[in-house]
Amino acid sequence: MTEPDIGALRAVAVGGVVLAHRVAGDPTNPPMLLLHGLGEDERDWHIVLPTLADRYRVYALDLRGHGRSDHPGRYSFELMRDDVIGFLDAVDVERCVVIGHSMGGTVAILLAEVAPHRLTHLIVEDVAAPRPGAFDRPPLTPPDTPTPFDFAAVNAIRAQLSDPDPAWWDRTDTIEVPTLVIGGGPDSQIPQHLLAEMVDRMPDAVLVTIAAGHDVHASRPAEFLAAVDGFLAVRAAH
Repeated sequence: MTEPDIGALRAVAVGGVVLAHRVAGDPTNPPMLLLHGLGEDERDWHIVLPTLADRYRVYALDLRGHGRSDHPGRYSFELMRDDVIGFLDAVDVERCVVIGHSMGGTVAILLAEVAPHRLTHLIVEDVAAPRPGAFDRPPLTPPDTPTPFDFAAVNAIRAQLSDPDPAWWDRTDTIEVPTLVIGGGPDSQIPQHLLAEMVDRMPDAVLVTIAAGHDVHASRPAEFLAAVDGFLAVRAAH
């Protein structure tokens, strides 16, 4: 049995930070960008990437501080969002489907708020825009052994979740990009009512729940792909 094609690793410099990424799929297919969660990297998408690459030109990005991308020591949702904008410019992608999981989903939401013209569709997995009072994420003690990502990113992101910019939540009602929110159901550590409340605020959004916990794409890849495919097929006219 042949191994699934997961494409090639590449790297581009964006604003002084080298961003590693994997590219798969026919260059003539519509582009799609995958954004991973905190502590992960592009490899977290490998279980679904070959199927997505059958129909899309898929770019799976290592966000700053993660995977093979640079570890510059400065981390925030805004910096990652701006990295994504620079990355799309660097690979000459004007508009694309954006799929983000957890931290990557928050980055995707902020991207849709400030640069909606760069997205054809927004898909976020088990995450809502941070809102004041929703989370208390105290800093964690760095582990004694090295991690495959810059641990400084963990506490930087946790601090922003604990004290987010109120505009991140307030602006969700301005996101007109067709949006699919995939919730992980009762086994997720993310309060699912936050996802539902965000969808209610968004002009063109739908919520699908797959009872798989936080890592839907990894735990239930077939159901995750079916939800993505169904949404994109219905919204293909946009």
